Amino acid sequence: MNTTTEQERPASSAQDKLARIAVTEVPLYEVHKKVYPRSVSGWFAGWRWALVWFTQILFYGLPWLNINGRQSVLFDLGSRRFYIFDLVLVPQDFIFLTGLLVISALSLFLFTTVAGRLWCGYACPQTVYTEIFLWIERLVEGERGKRMKVDQQPMSARKFRLKATKQGLWIALALWTGFTFVGYFSPIRELAGSVMSLSLGPWETFWIFFYGFATWGNAGMMREQVCIYMCPYARFQGVMFDRDTLVITYDDKRGDPRGTRGRKADKSALGLGDCIDCGLCVDVCPTGIDIRDGQQYECIGCAACIDACNKVMDKMNYPQGLIRYDTLNGVEQGLSAGQLIRRTLRPRVLLYSAALLLICAAFVGSLALRSPVKVDVMRDRATLARELADGGVENVFRLLVQNSLETPRTFKLSVSGLPGIRIDSETEVTVESAGNKLLPVRVRVAGDAAKPGSHDFNFTITAVDDDTVHIDETARFFMPTPIR
Repeated sequence: MNTTTEQERPASSAQDKLARIAVTEVPLYEVHKKVYPRSVSGWFAGWRWALVWFTQILFYGLPWLNINGRQSVLFDLGSRRFYIFDLVLVPQDFIFLTGLLVISALSLFLFTTVAGRLWCGYACPQTVYTEIFLWIERLVEGERGKRMKVDQQPMSARKFRLKATKQGLWIALALWTGFTFVGYFSPIRELAGSVMSLSLGPWETFWIFFYGFATWGNAGMMREQVCIYMCPYARFQGVMFDRDTLVITYDDKRGDPRGTRGRKADKSALGLGDCIDCGLCVDVCPTGIDIRDGQQYECIGCAACIDACNKVMDKMNYPQGLIRYDTLNGVEQGLSAGQLIRRTLRPRVLLYSAALLLICAAFVGSLALRSPVKVDVMRDRATLARELADGGVENVFRLLVQNSLETPRTFKLSVSGLPGIRIDSETEVTVESAGNKLLPVRVRVAGDAAKPGSHDFNFTITAVDDDTVHIDETARFFMPTPIR
């Protein structure tokens, strides 16, 4: 039975209406809005394109350059040889890769502490290939307004032709990039021959398409989403920033209040700052942010907004630098360029610099002093020791001799460390260029040369043509207990 009275119904309806107004839906994820960056020219844009050309000439050109009759840069995983110009590295040189990674990490920390995300804005592969893919998109579909108009139109023959042309050029560049990348691990001339004859192996095919797809997806489709959501550097860069880090900043003291006006208008009379609120700094941003909102982790430090704003300032006859490279302390305190430079030499920067210089010196020194011959000594597993008929004792070893030079070389072997110890087998070995050879070696001593047990001795491997090239390796000689 319904006991609600007529007087209660209006109040109940009012409460329901307020409840409906108060309840709002909050989406868990914001729908992605495509960013249409406008092209921009200027000093920083010139630097970006210079680095695009520099990095891509290196990347696409190095595999085709030959040195000493072979590919100049080749990471031959099959033969376990890394060729870097005149340098030949083997798996035992893995420590140099570790050193290179440490140097790269410290360099990134140092440059980020001093000048923010320079790597992201100018040399990161994601930035470089996004710039190239955007250039192709502008070439096919036109500038920002035209691209937006094309995307808003329903599918037509013209739109299909534009999209198909753009995607075709993107896919061709992406596949060429994947092919070049695989060419660093498989000789690129042989790889090209396999592609032309349609005899490409399954793994090479997979990796070409895999890296081609990654290039197409990252630079063509996801673009700024890689920098904002996928790249870990964007997340932890704040740890390396401080108030004296050089970042792209908007001078709100000079720019605000914002407002549109004519070129000849008196901004002071209008009560306005230098910012005319044209929005070009947002239009040219590859991640779609407004730098005027302050420092944001989405900013990759490309300085496109600086080029765009400086052109507007020139047209308005205002001084450049409303948006500029500066520090947070520099903007707030109005520091001069000299003061900014002096503040650069702070403890964190000095510590990174000292560590980087020390590791670089150790890396270069170790590389310069690296022996061109390496030896692995392995004991024969069949027996520890063998008693000979004349009363002597013999141990058998296997020596893996590696020659890191690109010319064949002959080495002589000798032993020392125990009385009367000598090699009772071949004492010279010739190793091919950048190759290795496994050599069985019989070492013997007199039966009374040492007490029963294990004794250290040395193998010495010396180049026949150069006595300064030699290496010593310690091994153990086992003397058995005499049978009584």
